[in-house]
Amino acid sequence: MSKTYRNPILPGFYPDPSICCVGDDYYLVTSTFEYFPGVPIFHSRDLVHWRQIGHVLDRPSQLNLDSVPQSYGIFAPTLRYHDGLFYMVTTLADPQRVFHNFIVTAEHPEGPYSEPYFLNDAPGIDPSLFFDDDGRAWYTGNRNPMGADHRVSARREIWLQELDLATMQLIGEKYVLWDGITRGEEVPEAPHLYKVDGQYILLIAEGGTYLTHMVTVARSETLTGTYESNPRNPILTHKHLGIDHPITNTGHADMVQTPGGEWWMVALASRPNGGYFYNLGRETFLVPMKFEDGFPLVNPGKGVIEFEHPAPDLPEQRWSAPPACDHFEGESLALCWNFLRTPRTNFWSLSERRGYLRLKLRPEKLSDYANPSFVGRRQQHIDFAVRTALEFSPENINECAGLVVIQNAHYHFRFVATLNSAGERVVRLEQRANDLETLIAERVVSSERLYLKIEAVGMAYTFALATIFEQWQTLAENVDGRILSTTVAQGFTGVYIGMYASSNGEVSETVADFDYFEYLGT
Repeated sequence: MSKTYRNPILPGFYPDPSICCVGDDYYLVTSTFEYFPGVPIFHSRDLVHWRQIGHVLDRPSQLNLDSVPQSYGIFAPTLRYHDGLFYMVTTLADPQRVFHNFIVTAEHPEGPYSEPYFLNDAPGIDPSLFFDDDGRAWYTGNRNPMGADHRVSARREIWLQELDLATMQLIGEKYVLWDGITRGEEVPEAPHLYKVDGQYILLIAEGGTYLTHMVTVARSETLTGTYESNPRNPILTHKHLGIDHPITNTGHADMVQTPGGEWWMVALASRPNGGYFYNLGRETFLVPMKFEDGFPLVNPGKGVIEFEHPAPDLPEQRWSAPPACDHFEGESLALCWNFLRTPRTNFWSLSERRGYLRLKLRPEKLSDYANPSFVGRRQQHIDFAVRTALEFSPENINECAGLVVIQNAHYHFRFVATLNSAGERVVRLEQRANDLETLIAERVVSSERLYLKIEAVGMAYTFALATIFEQWQTLAENVDGRILSTTVAQGFTGVYIGMYASSNGEVSETVADFDYFEYLGT
């Protein structure tokens, strides 16, 4: 019996995958938007089992996310390898909705990566790099042909220009390659160029990043065109399968060839639950493909991404699974942890109290476009359980600390300890939906050490607390988690779960200590 694998290969909020092959090793990056560090990088030897080895943008000097709204920041990175260097090119969208495209390089895939080389006169988003057989480097992206300041037209086009590797700047003429099959009705984006059997293959995404998302392709005998559209376009989409299909939103793809000659495609897609709701956001899937009549043919005979496919003809390489429980005993945070926007102060510590993650209460709130005292990780399973132990003594009604489940600044749950107006210590579950604040439940507690638990079964989230280890008391059950879905909250990210502390606009010297954080997919 042939081996199979299960999709998604990267569960949770890992959209816009880009992949490259170096010898027998494969490396993959994804978008991160307002989260820091930016652009996680993964390593695999069999295309199925992946382990994170770092972040491409792991220093504040590389990534300024100050004040970016939700779903802005880092868009659609592309990873390529050429002549001993890894190149990552991406878009930074700032608070003024201006797009800045830049490149970083590294000798090793895990980094460290260079400071950014920002590109002059590189309009649009979703940049990619292509290295031709003659060693010349080329940049592709999408742009509005009516100019960057024109906000009316939805039309976009894919363009190409040479990149001078000595100066890391674009040189020479700009060429328009293609505007896709929808002719501006739905934005053509995510261009990637390849050279296969002497032909230049241009792979793009169209249809928006939701239900009507799709992958299309064109080819040319010369790099600068003219590009011929594949008569079988789109080569991958699930838009015809409807909102009840278990895999939706398929698109934004990249291709890779194994040393044995097999072709594989990585693409983003979503797993709806309880209707067209998907709290995990857009995830990374793997699908087999081949070339037929000079064009890519995805999952021959079926044409769609499935949960189970025959595995690549590669030696299986499994990595040690990361521990389910982080006891915060290391010198640095594990790679799964992220912050909201660029941290400018040391609001967290693993050394001030050994074996604990200490968060300092600061004025910033989860609802601000700021860098709050938040350390979080992705929700990666439709059903999950999270536990933590918190030691915290609030000084006034403005101070709080605990767990949060967040889609963005406007849609989240706060499960926190604080003081009520009578000065009693309480645990509260607060909901923010479309900027409307709702107190769902509250309970008076006496202990400074609290145990907090969040469990989800589909879209039903349950919140429980304990003052004695594992003696749980339910605070609220079957809370409707659909407010955390992208189809409600909008944007491009997925749900994060994490530890949070705030003094809600006031200056504070109080700290909150988290003994451990356990995440289990159930």
